[in-house]
Amino acid sequence: MNQDLYDQGIAMRRKVLGDAYVDASLAAATDFSRDLQEYVTQYCWGDIWNRPGLTLQERSLVNLAMITALNRGHELKAHVRGAINNGVTVEQIKEVLMQTAFYCGGPAALEAFRLAAEVIAQMDSESK
Repeated sequence: MNQDLYDQGIAMRRKVLGDAYVDASLAAATDFSRDLQEYVTQYCWGDIWNRPGLTLQERSLVNLAMITALNRGHELKAHVRGAINNGVTVEQIKEVLMQTAFYCGGPAALEAFRLAAEVIAQMDSESK
């Protein structure tokens, strides 16, 4: 393992998703899944998310579209929270999800809107 890249990945993962989410993910890792957690942290968060070509906001918006297309609800919820943490507005999230309605289909967009609304409401209540 490249420890420097892993450390950069943990820092970015915490910045985007928050300490509680990352701590829960790492705590849930088992002997079977730990290698995947390390891989994702090192290469996705340490390498890809730290590349200079896109802002964190742009990366978040791209992720929301891709995750909607893949219909991965758990990851979508995490990345809605991450997008807001990165400074993406609720209106921008709405517009990306509207675009997915055409390109990914209605059922995928409906599910994405439902899950995004859950996260937005939860984050609103946490900030009060």
